[in-house]
Amino acid sequence: MDEPRTDVSRLTAADLDAVGALARTVWQSTYPPLISQAQIDAMLADRYAPQRIRDQLDDARHAWWVARQGHALVGFAHALGDETGCKLDKLYVHPDHQRLGIGAALLQEIAGWARAQQAHRLWLQVNRGNTQAIRAYEKYGFHIAGSRVFDIGNGFVMDDHVMERAL
Repeated sequence: MDEPRTDVSRLTAADLDAVGALARTVWQSTYPPLISQAQIDAMLADRYAPQRIRDQLDDARHAWWVARQGHALVGFAHALGDETGCKLDKLYVHPDHQRLGIGAALLQEIAGWARAQQAHRLWLQVNRGNTQAIRAYEKYGFHIAGSRVFDIGNGFVMDDHVMERAL
């Protein structure tokens, strides 16, 4: 049986709760072996606070997309343009829908937006232990440009690779 068609569109305020719920599902499936539950909870509360995302929707430096199959939200992405290029800040696909081209479709939208912003480079941070994501990003032309430990406050750190690719 064929997979349902994936539709990618810009995030609207009506999608905020669904994005937060999907983020929790993906994070709970991915990060417990890599970071503490306390850090997962803190990062979800900070990064997916509805008001924070609403503010980003009103800021031209930020761009959000959602991927749907039928009425179900199955993925989302967020990018931030700055003087160093474009940062892919978030790219998440529901665990039951991974490896079906949804991440690629979202990444294609991000790359197009980044080019329109005159960015020549797309970069991201990925947890060093998240081998599945690292392999996926390498498949799409990213390479590890460096590794750093980022202090994110409250005693938490992100131990990440910085990956990039030319646009």
